[in-house]
Amino acid sequence: MSQEPVPADSEPPAAQVAPMPSIRAQLLATEHWSLLASRSTTQGEVLTRISMFLTFTSASLLSVALVGNATQFSDAFRAFALTILGIDVLVGLLTHIRVMSVAMEDLMYVVAMNRLRAAYVDLDPGMAPYLMAAFTDDETGAKKTYYFFGGRRDFSQVAGSSMVFMGTVNAVLIGLLVGSALLVAGAALGVAVALALVAGLAFLVTSMTRGKRRYDQVWRNNNPIRPAGV
Repeated sequence: MSQEPVPADSEPPAAQVAPMPSIRAQLLATEHWSLLASRSTTQGEVLTRISMFLTFTSASLLSVALVGNATQFSDAFRAFALTILGIDVLVGLLTHIRVMSVAMEDLMYVVAMNRLRAAYVDLDPGMAPYLMAAFTDDETGAKKTYYFFGGRRDFSQVAGSSMVFMGTVNAVLIGLLVGSALLVAGAALGVAVALALVAGLAFLVTSMTRGKRRYDQVWRNNNPIRPAGV
């Protein structure tokens, strides 16, 4: 028995039927849990990196003190100390880069979960008043999710961030390295201290400026589906 040909422009029945709200909610919840797991894993990884860096730095500085006592702070000790400080700065910069990357990744996860909450609200508009986190995927929504009350940061929250912490530690290490190198080269103590402070502050300001630029770039490249006020 011959079958009639199916028109080329016809769609399969499954494509013509909208998914049930319960199925859509399950799919959205699955994606939400996936984002939560990825965010938790990323945060755990960067905290481990910071702990490893602090352990390495404290151990290396302790070794500098022990070697100094053993060598009576000879020329060999100076070379050893500069080498150790240089390694500490290198490890610190690599850790700082990762911390800044994780900060941007965390922002990405927050925006993605805000977008999923917008889909929840589309399924059930009555749940909107009960959501403390935002359901808009723009900068306003991200700030509300990070800071439920008021949706804005104060100085203590910025100063206590991992990025500022790593920037401060690296600024101190860079200052120590520059000052030590100048003293070994024969510079006066006052000059070495002044240039060390300048080098440390310059790095801290540069790192903060770079972080702000990356933050602004995220929002320039973001195309929100549900901005605030819509």
